[in-house]
Amino acid sequence: MPARLPSWAWVSGLTAGATAVVVALALQAGHGPHPTGATAKPSPKPSTGAHGSATPKPSTVPALPDRSGTGRRIVYSLGGKRVWLVDATGKAGRTFTVWPGTVSPQPGRYSVIKRAEALKGSDGVQIEHVMYFTVTSGVNIAFSNAVDGSSPPPTNDLRTGGIRVHKDDGAALWAFGDLNTKVAVVK
Repeated sequence: MPARLPSWAWVSGLTAGATAVVVALALQAGHGPHPTGATAKPSPKPSTGAHGSATPKPSTVPALPDRSGTGRRIVYSLGGKRVWLVDATGKAGRTFTVWPGTVSPQPGRYSVIKRAEALKGSDGVQIEHVMYFTVTSGVNIAFSNAVDGSSPPPTNDLRTGGIRVHKDDGAALWAFGDLNTKVAVVK
């Protein structure tokens, strides 16, 4: 019967082999290119969402509309088809484009009056992050996003009050707008 090696001999042999591999890789890496102090890091690019929207650079972000109120609020521009999420100091922390429905609210001051996590929209699309803030001509007006992230299809004869947003913007809006959060609608 052949003699059996003690376990310490196996461990020592494996450790020596692993150390030799690490040293060989370190020597090989030492001969490759090295960064210098003059190497510039690429500037970060805006992230693109499922709809191809990119968060614009600060210099290209449309300014918060004048006379849109004060304090923490959601600002919705009818003409700009854009929403701003404004913190308590009056600074817009996020802004994004929207797809308005066929029925628009009147310019004015409102509050979030009801929230629904998910439901089917009046256009038949499954939506989530639904935040109602008024009724116009018998049509509920609310922010929402399609569950599948799609943009709303063209509506011909439907009277819809859904203001659709991109999926990631819908999640941000939902996190920002509790019941009674102020909503300012401007031209």
